[in-house]
Amino acid sequence: MSEFIDTISRFPTVVLTAALAVVLVFWVLVLIGVTDADGFDADADLGPVGLGGVPVTVAVSVYVTTGWLASLTGGVLVGRTDTAGMSHAVLVLLVLVAALLAAWGLTRLLLRPLRALFPDEPGPSRLDFVGSTCTIRTGRVDGRFGQAEVVAEDGSTAIVQVRASDPDPALSSGRTGLLYAYDVAGEFFWVAPFDAALDPRIRP
Repeated sequence: MSEFIDTISRFPTVVLTAALAVVLVFWVLVLIGVTDADGFDADADLGPVGLGGVPVTVAVSVYVTTGWLASLTGGVLVGRTDTAGMSHAVLVLLVLVAALLAAWGLTRLLLRPLRALFPDEPGPSRLDFVGSTCTIRTGRVDGRFGQAEVVAEDGSTAIVQVRASDPDPALSSGRTGLLYAYDVAGEFFWVAPFDAALDPRIRP
């Protein structure tokens, strides 16, 4: 035990011991609800260094933990040698560099199975339909009643609730409408008649 305490409190392991302490405190705060797991530096992009695809907090936590373990192992081995002075200083620096590089490689491997739990694209949302055209499926649409069929980007279809501020004969069964806004409280879309001739995306 004394060897362990001595190693984690000496350079180079002490550097990562401090970082590990910060990581542990952070996750304790997450567990008690003080902060969110993805609320710390969530906009950082670790993809260029091969650590993307998961929240930054997860990647950093794994990196610090593996780096600390590698540094601890190297520190114990160096501590059991008879080196001193400049030779010892060179060895501990090499241990730090090797631990950081080993942690990077191990973290990349460990994050691979975790990436499936954190998809890059957010899940589908009703707000994705705003700006889309739809096909009215009810005989009328007014401020209290109406349904329409809309096609998602993946080709699937959904029946959604639609409303119109004023009844319009153009919003009858089989006609095309434009979903221009979504009412979160009412969970319905505001719809207006759609004329393909007015759509700038459609060229004659």
